[in-house]
Amino acid sequence: MNTSQLLLTGWTWHPVILLIAVAASAFYLAAFGMSARFGYFVSALGVVLLALVSPIAALADGYLFSAHMLQHILLLLIAPALLLLGLPPSFSTPKLLQKIASPVVCWISGVGAMWLWHAPSLCNSAVSSRGVYAFQTLSLLALGSMFWLQLLAPRHEQRLNPLAAVIYLFTACVACSVLGIIFTFSPVTVCSIYQHPVERLGLLSLVRDRWGISAVQDQQIGGLLMWVPMCLVYAGAILGQLARFFGEPATPPLNPGRA
Repeated sequence: MNTSQLLLTGWTWHPVILLIAVAASAFYLAAFGMSARFGYFVSALGVVLLALVSPIAALADGYLFSAHMLQHILLLLIAPALLLLGLPPSFSTPKLLQKIASPVVCWISGVGAMWLWHAPSLCNSAVSSRGVYAFQTLSLLALGSMFWLQLLAPRHEQRLNPLAAVIYLFTACVACSVLGIIFTFSPVTVCSIYQHPVERLGLLSLVRDRWGISAVQDQQIGGLLMWVPMCLVYAGAILGQLARFFGEPATPPLNPGRA
C-alpha cells in the first residue's frame, strides 16, 4: 500500500459510529432547530469522524503513536470546543453539573485526561482492547467538554472572567508542554505496543519503509504534536480571552460626578 491508497481506502465506516452521528444530529435539530450554531455542531461531528474513521484511526491502530496523539488532540481539544459553541445561548448548564464543574475540577479533567491515558499500561490497553479504546474515546470527549465548559459555556455568566481564563489556559498549556517534552526526549516506553506493530492492515511497510518512521522518531513526533500544536490551540484561546477582556465595556462609576 502507498500513501495515495491509504488516503483513498483507509477509511473505516463503522456502522455504530455513523448511527450515533446521525442520531446526535437528529436530536440536536429536534431540541434546538436549525440555527447558525448548527454549523459548529456539524463541525464537531466531522472532527470526531475524522478521528475515528479516517486513515488517522487506521494508523493509530497499533502503527503510529503520533497518529494516536493526533486522535487525542482532535477528541479532547477540538471536537468538545466546537460542540459547546454549537449550543444555543439559551441553553443552561444543568445545576448538578454546575456544582460539580468547578474551575479546578474542569482543569484537572482536561489536563489529567492526557496524563492519565498516556500511562504506559493504559496507553497499551487502549490500543489492544476495543472496549478500553471505546471507553477512552468517550472519556476524552467528556473530559474535554468539561475543560472547555469554563470558557465556552453557552451562557456568558457561567464562564470564567477573561483574566482567570488566561491563567486557566496558560497553566494547561504548561502542563501539556511538560508531558510533550517528556515524550519527545524520553526512550520509547510510553506506548511500547507501537515498537512492534502487528501487521493487520498492510500499513507496516508504508510506515517503516516508504515513510522511514522508526519507533523512536514516531514517539518524538507524537511528543512534538502535544508540545506545539496543542499549545497553539491554547494560545489561540488565550488571545480570544484577551480580546474579550479589552472588548468589554468599562464598568461605569457608581456615583458619577457632573461634568
